[in-house]
Amino acid sequence: MRRMLLGVAVLGLGLTGTTTTVNTQAQPPLGFFITSVGSGNGANLGGLAGADAHCQALAKAAGAGNRTWRAYLSATATSGQPAVNAKDRIGTGPWYNAKGVVVAQNVADLHSDNNKLGKENSLTEKGTVVNGRGDTPNTHDILTGSNLDGTLATGAPDTTCGNWTSVAGDGSALVGHHDRQGGGANPTSWNSAHPSKGCSQANLVATGGAGAFYCFAAK
Repeated sequence: MRRMLLGVAVLGLGLTGTTTTVNTQAQPPLGFFITSVGSGNGANLGGLAGADAHCQALAKAAGAGNRTWRAYLSATATSGQPAVNAKDRIGTGPWYNAKGVVVAQNVADLHSDNNKLGKENSLTEKGTVVNGRGDTPNTHDILTGSNLDGTLATGAPDTTCGNWTSVAGDGSALVGHHDRQGGGANPTSWNSAHPSKGCSQANLVATGGAGAFYCFAAK
């Protein structure tokens, strides 16, 4: 009897071994997200440094704080400081969203028609979808201050809300549409659709945003 039971145990082990499949492939590290919350003070992000710190804090909360994070924002030249292009701040890629989907392989790919940005893939650091055109509220406007190619957008009166320090009602910031829908000169652009109607939180909400911006892992 003991010998018979032992044989069944071995048979069961053999069957288990032939039917069990273990997937050990790791998901790529988070490298891109839209901020789940903005500064709460409109386009006053505390400048580029404040925006970067916000990206870093959100990434850390999402378990990706071991990487160096930069906000996808351009800035105008100031005394002793040259102009800044958003595309020059974000590293070389590739960049993956919170679901492990590669949204762009490199800077050139990011600014081409080949990128995978859009409502489905342009997620927050938590992996949640951001409201787009047709949703309530519509928060598809994302702060960038940039042209289609990721360089600083120039024009009157402003395109960066005082280099991301202003909440003035007569200021403005270039925004993109994360869902690639809407109005403006470039309605399907993720980074350069149209200017905002002002720089305060109320101004951004009225335009179709909430003060969110893109964050990329630069290293």
